[in-house]
Amino acid sequence: MSLRTPRDILFIGGSGVISAASVDRAVRLGHRVTVLNRGTSTARPLPPEVETLVADVRDDAAVDAALAGRDFDVVAQFLAFGAGHVAHDVERFAGRTGQYVFISSASAYQTPPERLPVTESTPLRNPFWQYSRDKIACEDVLVRAWRDHGFPATVVRPSHTYDRTLLPTLGGWTDVARMRAGRPVVVHGDGTSLWTLTHTEDFAVGFVGLLGHPGAVGDTFQIMGSHAPTWDQVYRWLAAAAGVPEPELVHVASETIARVLPDAGPGLLGDKAHTMLFDCAKVRALVPEFGTTITYDQAAVEQVAWLDAHPDARRVDDALDAAFDRLVAHARAV
Repeated sequence: MSLRTPRDILFIGGSGVISAASVDRAVRLGHRVTVLNRGTSTARPLPPEVETLVADVRDDAAVDAALAGRDFDVVAQFLAFGAGHVAHDVERFAGRTGQYVFISSASAYQTPPERLPVTESTPLRNPFWQYSRDKIACEDVLVRAWRDHGFPATVVRPSHTYDRTLLPTLGGWTDVARMRAGRPVVVHGDGTSLWTLTHTEDFAVGFVGLLGHPGAVGDTFQIMGSHAPTWDQVYRWLAAAAGVPEPELVHVASETIARVLPDAGPGLLGDKAHTMLFDCAKVRALVPEFGTTITYDQAAVEQVAWLDAHPDARRVDDALDAAFDRLVAHARAV
């Protein structure tokens, strides 16, 4: 891909699961990249070309001091989770950037969806998950700012985006440990619903392609791949990567899991329990090179290899492990 024009890009965040690969790609394409965050991440080191600014994004005075006198062609906000965060950004960056890109979430869409595939025009309504409702509120602030004052907002809605560190299953590493020990793992529903998984490197192609693109300002784009395996496939691919050819999968109703694991309930009932397929023609029209190049059967191998090489990242949650035992016992007793 030939770069249109190098841009001065500020990433607020920049070292997370979704953002780190986008920072890397922006640097490789010749953009001048600045990252503002607390500077505490070690799992995803920044490229040496990146300018780093250290501040807690919830400390307005510290952020204003770090950005004093600075303007940017693009501001990419990965760490805003409430309407107040975005409202502060509108005040802070008005007149100081040509594009403000807010990372929303595909979980903001109508849940469960009335029609598939989901597009950017699918209604936003999630009665199950406060996180999603907060993202909708953030979008509302930006829509008003764009309509009323021309604030140059772009909204991006990713779905389930992962890297080598983030396992997609309900129990994460606890699931891998159970499978390796010959113990059953819990899969929500009947395991046949389809779930779109997007590797962060694929997401980065679409995302960075929108940065500084004049056709993206004032609009909304969902960015996720076309790879949508069943949950049973996801667990079996992860098991195979972990050296377990025949894992025991125990299917449990999502509502039952939500009662036993209330912390997981909103994200499960408000997102993962439903088949979610997406039409990304809109982003591909502006970024033709965007598409799925990494599927989860490949990525699971990378994930397990990375986790095996990083003992500190392999954490078995004892409380979760015990809850899985109770859920398995319940399923077998029914």
